[in-house]
Amino acid sequence: MTAKVIADDAEALAVAAALADEFRAGASARDAERRLPREELERLSASGLLAVTVPAEHGGADVRAQTLAEIFRLLASADASLAQIPQNHFVYVNVIRRQGSSAQREFFFAQVLEGRRFGNAQSEAGTRHVQDIRTRLAPGPQGSYRLTGVKHYCTGALFADWIPVLARAEDDNLHVAYVPREAEGVTVVDDWDGMGQRTTASGTVRLDGVVVPADRVVPHHLTFRGPQLHGAVAQLLHAAIDAGIAAAALAEAAEFVRTKSRPWFESGVDTAAEDPLLIQRFGELALQVRASEALLGAAGRAVDAAGGEPTDASAAEASLAVAAAKAHTSVTAVLVADALFEVSGTRSALNSLNLHRHWRDARTHTLHDPARWKLQHLGRHVLSGTLPPRHGLL
Repeated sequence: MTAKVIADDAEALAVAAALADEFRAGASARDAERRLPREELERLSASGLLAVTVPAEHGGADVRAQTLAEIFRLLASADASLAQIPQNHFVYVNVIRRQGSSAQREFFFAQVLEGRRFGNAQSEAGTRHVQDIRTRLAPGPQGSYRLTGVKHYCTGALFADWIPVLARAEDDNLHVAYVPREAEGVTVVDDWDGMGQRTTASGTVRLDGVVVPADRVVPHHLTFRGPQLHGAVAQLLHAAIDAGIAAAALAEAAEFVRTKSRPWFESGVDTAAEDPLLIQRFGELALQVRASEALLGAAGRAVDAAGGEPTDASAAEASLAVAAAKAHTSVTAVLVADALFEVSGTRSALNSLNLHRHWRDARTHTLHDPARWKLQHLGRHVLSGTLPPRHGLL
């Protein structure tokens, strides 16, 4: 595969905006038909956007976190499922950056610059909680490993060139094994049937004694032994997706009211867009969307300010800023996607229009991790100065 190499933040944003316009046109049909976006992902890979966080010394644009968040917000405003697919790609590029050896960075960054995609095999079902990881890396022949386990919610795996697998070694420490999608013993099952995010193919990955060379394994547990931005970056992208869904729902509601809705007879106006009660409601919704986008921008700046060598204080500030953005965008996405029907009227509920895809996407994506725990950590910091934990989900 040959991919464009993007030079800087400005070019990255311009490419993302152009792709968003392109992807928006078919988003509703892809959702309604559950038509997986294979061609769109090829366009995304070829555009160079998937390599924009590769460090400059390896030939990448090394864009700011704030820029990366805006890229995701733009893509999600066009197609929330499509935007969700590369989220883990960037998370696991970041793992290579922080914990990979020099040889691993050289190899995998070259792969990313060529347009190769990372998926994910991280979460497991039926365990005590989300961090109860039971997939194992056992010693194999000649210093290699054998990887065994079953993973769920594996967004991106079906479309990936490499599947990063979160597993525990003999010492019970967490590692990430980067496994070729077509490796012997890897089975990717397209069994995702969520009501929203329908075309993410977030299904199951089975790993049956997969042989993994030692130089394809990264010691992920080291990430959390000091101040880190791993969780903040991952959550920032989730917040950006929610902000994009909210913006899309608001724009679609406004277009529907301008062109299709009838005014309520008591309003005394000729068009629904002139109804003062609807104008008031749109103002309230716009305020929430603007607040979410402002918090998202502030969170991106906090991550950027913490830089490559975060301190306890700067990492905490980044995590808390991202927590605030994620808590707000989670509420806003569901609120605005629901209000779309309130302001648009009965016709908007027609299944053939598929306007409910925004609510389904928002309701599904915001279940990723509970916003109530973001509020807990924000409150604890305000009241007692407690720094947020280093568990990678904040």
